[in-house]
Amino acid sequence: MGDAPHMSRELIAYFTMEMALDPRMPTYSGGLGVLAGDTIRSAADLGAPLAGVTLLHRKGYMNQHLDGAGWQTESTVSWPVEAFLKEESPRVNVDVDGRHVTLRAWRYDVRGVDGHVVPVYLLDADLPGNSEWDRSLTDKLYGGDFYYRVCQEVVLGIGGVRMLRALGHTGLRKFHMNEGHAAFLTLELLDECRREAGRDSITREDVDSVRPKCIFTTHTPVAAGHDKFALDVASRAVGMGPDLLGMQDLFMHEGMVNMTYLALNLSHYVNGVAKRHGEVSRVMFPHYTIDAITNGIHAPTWVCPPFAALFDRYIPGWRQDAFSLRYALNIPRDEVWDAHMQAKRTLVERVNRELGADLDPTALTLGFARRMAPYKRGDLLLSDPDRLRSIAETAGPFQIIYAGKAHPGDTDGKEIIQRIFRARDTLKHEIKVVYVPNYEVDIAKALVSGCDVWMNTPQRPLEASGTSGMKAAVNGVPSLSVLDGWWVEGHIEGVTGWSIGAAQRSGDERTDWFNDAQSIYGKLEHVILPLVSTHRHRYIELMRHCIALNGSFFNTHRMVQQYIQKAYFV
Repeated sequence: MGDAPHMSRELIAYFTMEMALDPRMPTYSGGLGVLAGDTIRSAADLGAPLAGVTLLHRKGYMNQHLDGAGWQTESTVSWPVEAFLKEESPRVNVDVDGRHVTLRAWRYDVRGVDGHVVPVYLLDADLPGNSEWDRSLTDKLYGGDFYYRVCQEVVLGIGGVRMLRALGHTGLRKFHMNEGHAAFLTLELLDECRREAGRDSITREDVDSVRPKCIFTTHTPVAAGHDKFALDVASRAVGMGPDLLGMQDLFMHEGMVNMTYLALNLSHYVNGVAKRHGEVSRVMFPHYTIDAITNGIHAPTWVCPPFAALFDRYIPGWRQDAFSLRYALNIPRDEVWDAHMQAKRTLVERVNRELGADLDPTALTLGFARRMAPYKRGDLLLSDPDRLRSIAETAGPFQIIYAGKAHPGDTDGKEIIQRIFRARDTLKHEIKVVYVPNYEVDIAKALVSGCDVWMNTPQRPLEASGTSGMKAAVNGVPSLSVLDGWWVEGHIEGVTGWSIGAAQRSGDERTDWFNDAQSIYGKLEHVILPLVSTHRHRYIELMRHCIALNGSFFNTHRMVQQYIQKAYFV
């Protein structure tokens, strides 16, 4: 059991539905959770007074299984909670649709380079006394139906605030909602204000008191990323009284309880996660002031061992000061190439061993790995197999590595994986295409450091930020990407990578698809393959610029510092 509650120095509470803390803990599904984990790691490195709150996810997100035709099925994940986490002693109760649900917290300490600790609390409803169904509330990430989801979000938001108080975090100044999943925490803060004032009901005065305490980061311009629930379901799950029901302007939008609008209406600072995403968000939510803080990655986590050794030798202190990676321009070219080839051989050997593939460590390797959602257009590269064959024949050999899970309920995403498998079979005599199953952090680290070119092909303007290209850049891997999300800021043509298509969409999805595919093929044939095969010194220059320009800026050290300056202590 954990220690008794104590007074703490944490001033900021960081709430998120998912968080990647350890590759062996399946408490994340993808980019949102990985970003949350990187944020906490940078906060620890910087000595920032944060405490994290998330759910335990005893059964994780899911294990992905792909049959010979590429059809995805899923199974739950089991992991030994006690091997990674320490159980804390306090218990708190939340009312969920009239039922008393008891919660406990498990603690995971994230320790920074100088020893500063950021505690993360993972909420768990699997306790005797709770009903069997309620015990499962913290089991599955993004599982179940809308009712399960709204009950989970009551646990995260309301239960999370109560647990922090029970653990002794009484001096918290700000509550940061990483997406709208945690927005019910605002209702608990409103109720705290009511109780402190000795009132029987929540008033607009409480709203004015809570708003300066809250920060909201929105991560998606995709409608599915904004949780919304029927009023009767949400009001029952939360236990809304007449006072809250009389202030529906705080949370209702188009006849639904909308978690994004609840967060928007009760936050003093709101931001998107890239400059372009900030612009898109201001169009989506025109009556709100929305800033932008571009996402980043925790460089020490994502730099592969060969490059870490190189940075340690030539840029001492880079783990504490990511900005110093700009000095990568001074690293000798041959050592940059040797480090890259070490990472590439590690990746190729792993894929060949695990999949029985026959990848060639000397061939240009394109990487595409992310959630297989339709708007990410994972099969765009494979649109024209005949054109790909022609490129391989005239410009030189290349191979493609894919990875990524589709959400269990996303049939369209699963069909994209099947189309990639069909293209793999069609091209098998000319171009090697492999699909690595069960994409997770460990595989991601190998891919972003071992490929030669990193690809991202989203439908504009639906990529809020994207961080995989940042992870590639800090390992010297350039991107070939649509000008959306972070790449609008990170792209310098021929210096940090290459753009795909026009900066703006045409308005017709089929036209954009065709134009983007032709752009990929043209740059692959006439720019990228010749560069790598006959002008390697120029390619290595590009690698050094990826690290110096993008690796030094697109990191969570810079990002957390911006939150501190713009939101946490204002």
